[in-house]
Amino acid sequence: MNYWYYGPYNGINVYNPYHYPIPSWALTPAYNPDHWRIYIKLKDYGPNPFVVNIEKATKQNNTFRTALWTGKHLQITLMSINVGEDIGLERHPNTDQFIRIEQGQGLVMMGDSKDKLDFKKKVYDDYAIVIPAGKWHNVINIGYTPLKLYSIYAPPQHPHGTVHRTKKDAEEHENH
Repeated sequence: MNYWYYGPYNGINVYNPYHYPIPSWALTPAYNPDHWRIYIKLKDYGPNPFVVNIEKATKQNNTFRTALWTGKHLQITLMSINVGEDIGLERHPNTDQFIRIEQGQGLVMMGDSKDKLDFKKKVYDDYAIVIPAGKWHNVINIGYTPLKLYSIYAPPQHPHGTVHRTKKDAEEHENH
């Protein structure tokens, strides 16, 4: 078992040179959350400081879209796209977007107009997609399982706390 040791080393405490009190958790075995199934409460944690296993959170998400963190200049959303469905053809005039695929297979299409999506690439687990502001784009699930991804918008694209359980919910929200 691995231990984190914050004690003296040959008389010199290299981890605590000023001899601050060491919390008891620092002397316990190292905890590796990847070896345990952890439920992550999926809600909008922004704009507070936040650390998360983004892969586990993304794979755990079963909603079409859930905002995980919304700040002043950045937003992270989790998405689960059902088999045969898509994100929906869209364009963000002033927002750059980063998408990472954590599970599934998709087809990314981009272009300068909605009638001319001349950039097409297949994507799989661990692929990243970068969408410049102003580009029309869509991501279609072409696999046999839900397409699980997270998206980073700069600046934020959706209101703080956004949760769209289904694509239909998202479309209704966009129409209002």
